[in-house]
Amino acid sequence: MTKTRGIQDFVLEVKFYREQDGRWLADIPALPGVTAYGRTKKQAWAAAQALALRLIADRLEHGEAVPGELQVSFVAA
Repeated sequence: MTKTRGIQDFVLEVKFYREQDGRWLADIPALPGVTAYGRTKKQAWAAAQALALRLIADRLEHGEAVPGELQVSFVAA
């Protein structure tokens, strides 16, 4: 896949944990505070991705992100 000039890869590792009550926990270590629960692993993953995107959007709005275009990918660990 050819990279477009000016786009930086921003891959976020998602770590999963299973609680004793059966719920799944998805955590993104690179973004402190981005942790989400779900009844299934898939639900926890989706919730963590949504929360991460909200955090990234907030950082962009406040000028805290790297300038230029950003391509975001999530990788299950």
